[in-house]
Amino acid sequence: MTPVPTIRANSVLPARREPVDLQTADGLHLVAELALPLDRDPVATLICLHPLPTHGGMMDSHVLRKAANRLPALADLAVLRFNTRGTWSEQGTSEGSFDHADGERFDVAAAIEHAEFHDLPDIWLLGWSFGTDLALMHGLDPAVTGAILLSPPLRFSTPADLERWAGSGKPVTALVPEHDDYLQPDAARERFAPLAQAEVVPVAGAKHLWVGDAETVLDEVVRRVNPAVAVPLPREWDGPMEVADTSAYNAHNLGAYQDTPVPQPKG
Repeated sequence: MTPVPTIRANSVLPARREPVDLQTADGLHLVAELALPLDRDPVATLICLHPLPTHGGMMDSHVLRKAANRLPALADLAVLRFNTRGTWSEQGTSEGSFDHADGERFDVAAAIEHAEFHDLPDIWLLGWSFGTDLALMHGLDPAVTGAILLSPPLRFSTPADLERWAGSGKPVTALVPEHDDYLQPDAARERFAPLAQAEVVPVAGAKHLWVGDAETVLDEVVRRVNPAVAVPLPREWDGPMEVADTSAYNAHNLGAYQDTPVPQPKG
């Protein structure tokens, strides 16, 4: 009897994948990709906001890439990923330059508008590190259902941003690694206090980059965005499955910004 293949880090499950050109209100073109379930409509949508581009963050950062490669097939989700201004990935480089979470407001708005214009259902923001700041600062839009925050450093966002989300009543979940480099669970509970409905979820043994813990992240995301799907998600796939070449991503992520200091908010 032939064993069912295991879903691995570079596995790509079936989906409808299409390149997207996001156009911002200040005139930039951003590289993006939309992944949809292969033969049915999605039940919910993830807009992925990546980590710091000055430290290798991009739309192809591993958790976001795995979300796009797996969740359309495993959880009936649409996954929209994009490179913020000036950001490189294997998909291409977006116009503009990194703007310390300021000009990126137009990038977030362009992604939300694209999802809304194309009638994508139940839009959730999935931010990781710098992307969590973008979600908190710029993602409180009427079209957005809620936000899931991975490794939130709360570096650029402020208590006022948290209070605005609190006033909206929209659900916010923060997945906080036990050994995070910037904000660990006990401190996260204190810092998220202004956002009364925030669910702070400690993840035992995890670190900021979620290496070895991507499956845990995807399970927790699906648990909130499409609770009709049983978790943990399958770790095997009995069907067509491609293998992605991630060598360019790995080289860039590990080496490009190794000695670059973390940028601080302007002012």
